[in-house]
Amino acid sequence: MSKQKKDQRPTPRLPRGLRDIEATELRQQQAMLSKIREVYERYGFEPLETPVFEYTDALGKFLPDQDRPNAGVFSLQDEDEQWMSLRYDLTAPLARYVAQHFQFLPKPFRRYAVGSVFRNEKPGPGRFRQFTQFDADTVGAESVAADAEMLMLAADTLEALGIKRGDYVVKVSNRKILDGLREIVGLSGDDNDARWLIAMRALDKLDRLGPAGVRELLGKGRKDESGDFTTGAELEASAIDTIMSVFETASGDKLEKLEKTLEGSAAGAAGRDELQQISDLVRGAGYGPERISIDPSVVRGLEYYTGPVFEAELTFEVKDEKGNPVRFGSVGGGGRYDDLVSRFTGQKVPATGFSIGVSRLQAALLALHKDKEAAPDGPVIVTVMEKERLPDYQKMVQDLRAAGIRAELYLGNPKKFGKQLEYADKRNSPCVVIQGSDEHAAGNVTLKDLVEGAKAAAAIKDNKEWKEQRPAQVTVPATDLISEVRKILARHTG
Repeated sequence: MSKQKKDQRPTPRLPRGLRDIEATELRQQQAMLSKIREVYERYGFEPLETPVFEYTDALGKFLPDQDRPNAGVFSLQDEDEQWMSLRYDLTAPLARYVAQHFQFLPKPFRRYAVGSVFRNEKPGPGRFRQFTQFDADTVGAESVAADAEMLMLAADTLEALGIKRGDYVVKVSNRKILDGLREIVGLSGDDNDARWLIAMRALDKLDRLGPAGVRELLGKGRKDESGDFTTGAELEASAIDTIMSVFETASGDKLEKLEKTLEGSAAGAAGRDELQQISDLVRGAGYGPERISIDPSVVRGLEYYTGPVFEAELTFEVKDEKGNPVRFGSVGGGGRYDDLVSRFTGQKVPATGFSIGVSRLQAALLALHKDKEAAPDGPVIVTVMEKERLPDYQKMVQDLRAAGIRAELYLGNPKKFGKQLEYADKRNSPCVVIQGSDEHAAGNVTLKDLVEGAKAAAAIKDNKEWKEQRPAQVTVPATDLISEVRKILARHTG
């Protein structure tokens, strides 16, 4: 009789398109979110948190990558065999919440939300299946003044995060312009929905693929660098030229260009007029075109937008590890979605919102070295020289904590003191506290400044010299522990 095989150990691995986020990045993220929250609160928005799971029919099918399994979302069935899906953004759950509590909410209803969203997309460099968004939405306001406010909110948020004017632009267009173009090129009607959807997805990739690549996708299709072929919208050359005449406008009066191109389309004219109103509003509030710009190339991938759409784009360049220029491009966007709540209520409920892509914006802030306070030092480490004196060392730790100083007691094997210093280095500790029998008898403690010590040690040639100089190490009365540690911390904080 053969022996039963032991259970195989699982391989520690991450699912594709997901990632672990460690302490330093999390602290940087929290500092950034705090600044965003301050701006959103200043605009009068209130926090709201909705579950990560919603019933699939409540979320709706609005993602651009619906050819993915489950139409681009992650889904499962509950015990009642009802389909639930992980939310793909924070707006669809908001629509469900508003519909469910409509009669009790103030109108307009202003809320902000931050949290993880999930998309069953093909992962790639910098493209993950789980990421964080930070949204602000106004529900119940039909006026384009609400859209103009979202644009100003976006600009103010970027500046609050330390991004200078000239290093960003908030661009705005209108989905009604696309409706007008659709009408002009003869693609109206339900039987053309699929082709027009392909066309919109193509236009949304203008920044990434450029005009030539978009023209291919509007026509027969395009093969990318990997050899994968994407089917095109199969539009006639004249239709492609008409559409691209708007999207390739690089300078001049874009509103005037739109008026000429969209002549004869009521929907297109309405979209152009709304852009004019938004321009008047933001200019009147002091936001010039270098901050908020009319740009017909803004499309946005989600299908529920019905009016103005906007994107916050970073325009500065940084160098990557190889010295190549890198632009971060879009770090946020949004638009008007007047029909999303009506899916539940049957009545039109106007709404508009703006969403920040947290991870991408955080990467940009790090590249600019703007988020200095988001990466604090590790804790002060109190070392253990004599195991029988653990209560004394623990008292030091508690005294430091009571004084508002991050501190911890070394809890590993204290036999090898070098291991304790290695641990402190790995914890990014600014200093360690040492008290052996001699220091204890004299009523002293020794403080080792690890930051200054590392700098000094780099200039020391041998171990003998290091022992003689004991770089950045000082012995002080134990009664001065708190004040002396604070002096060391002050040296290494902005």
